[in-house]
Amino acid sequence: MIISSVLVAANAFVCWTWSHFSGTPGWRAWQVIPDVLVMAFISSSVIGFRYSSAPLRVVYRVSASWLGALNFAIFAAVGCWMMAGAFWLAGWPVQRFYIARFLFTAFLLTTVYGLINAAWIRVTRITVRLPHLPKSWRGRTAALVTDTHLGPISGPFFLRRVLRRLGSVRPDAVFISGDMFDGSPVGLKRLVAPWREFSAPWGVFYVTGNHEEFSERGVYLNAVRQTGIHVLNNEKVAIHGLQLVGVHDSEAANPQILRSILRQAQLDPQQPSVLLTHQPSNLLVAEQAGVSLQLSGHTHGGQMWPWNLLASRIYGRFAYGLNRLGNLQVYTSSGIGTWGPPLRVGTRAEIVLIQFEEET
Repeated sequence: MIISSVLVAANAFVCWTWSHFSGTPGWRAWQVIPDVLVMAFISSSVIGFRYSSAPLRVVYRVSASWLGALNFAIFAAVGCWMMAGAFWLAGWPVQRFYIARFLFTAFLLTTVYGLINAAWIRVTRITVRLPHLPKSWRGRTAALVTDTHLGPISGPFFLRRVLRRLGSVRPDAVFISGDMFDGSPVGLKRLVAPWREFSAPWGVFYVTGNHEEFSERGVYLNAVRQTGIHVLNNEKVAIHGLQLVGVHDSEAANPQILRSILRQAQLDPQQPSVLLTHQPSNLLVAEQAGVSLQLSGHTHGGQMWPWNLLASRIYGRFAYGLNRLGNLQVYTSSGIGTWGPPLRVGTRAEIVLIQFEEET
């Protein structure tokens, strides 16, 4: 109810501002549409945890897109009042309609750009140098795939696009660091089915994200296992001399549990190690355990302005990209999919292709 009230109030402010500045004050029938979309988003989100259908997915996509548009519409409305006030103080006779037309056009164009940008999958290529890297890994590549958020917006067709792009770069291994699903436990096998058609020479490895904790985790894990992906259940595996440790999100979020898992993994300091976990948090625990590289997602880079500022506030320099804490290197991906509004502004959907070299 609180979220609904806030969104309805935001809609009212945007509609009232446009009506006031366009010279058509008063209530208009079209002003009910934004509120209907807000209610449709909340309703379809709740129903989507129990049922799945094409009409329901369409309603969710349209209403979620409006929430992204509303983010920018609010700033356009605030900007109208600020510009009008500034022009009045300066004594410049600018008609208010032109202010509104300029700012609301900018908001619409930004929304369209955000929708297109979110659907455009790029490949980010980085080189990571690790100490004691065996010859078998020198020059080899691994792809980091995170935050696909398969669900009512991103379905099997979207995943096939991701896998085609992934196949074009031919990684030796693939690491999936959580949030493969958007959260709903409905239709999981249908959503992940395209993974059955993909393989990597040295394997595909997966740990859960926070969205796989929305329901019973085993339901998501079973769906992933049936595709042939190797689920890392808080354990270490060796891949041609590289130690890979996968920790699920709920355990990685607890520093004591994470420390215990890494201790039990018995990492060999004479071999490089990679920690696959969803969030770039508890980094000091990983650094003290001797992990060489942590691969994470979760932040989406903030997904769209101004939420990127909030992500940077929470995670600091580890909100996105390759950074270092002592001997630990951390790469946080902005992910491939979206959560909530299917928009990206100021970030990009990415597959990260990591080339490994020895640190000298």
